[in-house]
Amino acid sequence: MNTAARGYQRFDYFLNQLQEIFSKAKQTDNIGLSVYQQGARTPLFMLEALSRIYLKSLSDDPFKKLRQHFKSIEDQLGAVDYYDGFRKEFSENQSIPQEIRDFISKRMDEELVKLNSLLTEEGWTDTENNRIVKTYNKLNEVAWPTDENDSEGIKNYYTSSINKIAGKVADGEIAFKDVENDVHELRREIRWLSIYPHSLRGIIQLKPSSETPDYIQKYLTQSVLNSPYNKMPDIGNLENPIYLDANHFYAMSWLIATLGDLKDNGLRIEVIAEAISASDTELDKTHAEAKAFSICGDNQMSLEFILNKSKEISTTFFNEQVLQKLPAW
Repeated sequence: MNTAARGYQRFDYFLNQLQEIFSKAKQTDNIGLSVYQQGARTPLFMLEALSRIYLKSLSDDPFKKLRQHFKSIEDQLGAVDYYDGFRKEFSENQSIPQEIRDFISKRMDEELVKLNSLLTEEGWTDTENNRIVKTYNKLNEVAWPTDENDSEGIKNYYTSSINKIAGKVADGEIAFKDVENDVHELRREIRWLSIYPHSLRGIIQLKPSSETPDYIQKYLTQSVLNSPYNKMPDIGNLENPIYLDANHFYAMSWLIATLGDLKDNGLRIEVIAEAISASDTELDKTHAEAKAFSICGDNQMSLEFILNKSKEISTTFFNEQVLQKLPAW
């Protein structure tokens, strides 16, 4: 057992956050709703990120199972958030028929039921804190690396993650034919590169760029430069930080945010189409989406425009090899 190891300390930091969230949630009538409202997705994202890193830099055991446990709860919280986001958005939009708003509220409630069942099944809600205890037991068995080897493992993993994403795009695996399976999936993959530095608690820092090429200027908007996601955790007393180039990190942040806006715009059509299809089972997907588009109003982007725009900006971004220029070590 080496509880002083950097890796262990990182897990411990976010597990403590989860423990506090669940402690408060157990005092409520709806644990899942409380966990969701307290923002449990953030520490779960961080724990999943750490599990992904150490799964590759150390071994499958125990990080493969840990990742599955964190991911299953985070995914279900994401399903709740999906419907809750549109429930809130549509609550003040009288152009959205009441039956569609009712359907979305109902779907949110159904996902909360699933969340509560999953939390119980996986031991997150019992009085003995079984899931947390089991997680610590697994972490105590890990042969954590030295600080130097830890940093090298992080560098190797981050580089391989960049190459994997760039390879998917180059090979045409992201076809930009579907909002969920292409736009959302690409954004998810890239977003991990932004999450990893925050999960690692300060060892990754941004290095001011020595120059700003013309192609990078378009990404350096005020919203990007002022984003809290682009402020790295305090380095504290850590030595020999791992540096990423600041301007290219900001450019990546721009793409994540822009794809996110396009994705949300497209999912608005899809969630309304889901509601329409539920009440008219004979209507095919294409006609349901067309009807949903007409309900959304004049400012709604078409799915064709969203997919084409996503492809356009992503193609430019990857042709500029922005991700490959992130590492500054």
